[in-house]
Amino acid sequence: MNNSTPSSPPCFAHELVPGDMGFEVCDAQTRLDVARWRKGERQRLIAARLAVPVSRRAAVAKQIIATLDQLVDPGAGPVIGLYWPFRGELDLRGWMRTMSDKGAQVALPVVVEKARPLVFRRWSPQCKMERGVWNIPIPADDQRVIPDIVIAPLVGVDPAGYRLGYGGGFYDRTLAALNNDPLVIGCGHPVARIDTIFPLPHDVPMNRVLLGDPE
Repeated sequence: MNNSTPSSPPCFAHELVPGDMGFEVCDAQTRLDVARWRKGERQRLIAARLAVPVSRRAAVAKQIIATLDQLVDPGAGPVIGLYWPFRGELDLRGWMRTMSDKGAQVALPVVVEKARPLVFRRWSPQCKMERGVWNIPIPADDQRVIPDIVIAPLVGVDPAGYRLGYGGGFYDRTLAALNNDPLVIGCGHPVARIDTIFPLPHDVPMNRVLLGDPE
């Protein structure tokens, strides 16, 4: 399988069965083919992202922050789910602090159990932090909030807004479980662009994607 647009969808309605994230493809070979392709593509995209100079990543983050400032009004007091940067992800921590200072409630995602939705814990510049999954810092106090806006990091993303992550399915489960219909904004480096992720029924597209300008 390559990353060109497939001649037909990777699954069909009559092949769906209930699964742990809703309806899933019952064709085991299709699931296996897509999983293998995504694993290889994920490795390629992470390597490409890590190869981008730190100064270039910072420049892209600055571009994206300028757009986020136009999309998000912190004075309205929204709950913004953000992320702590990992493996070359764009560093938006300065914007996190700015949003908190201007009146928004900022939260960070926390893995509580494998194959379950994430929870979001309230974060502030002064809050105590501890190490979570993959040693990513998370708020130590389990003060949970429901985000109105989710800023999601990307490994890859296709033109339809489907996100390729790290393979755990946490964001898809989380977005499917949230009943308040949050605004979901994917943020990443321009190298994250791909033709398709070969979306499956449990994949949830984002509302907006911000990748910055290619060099």
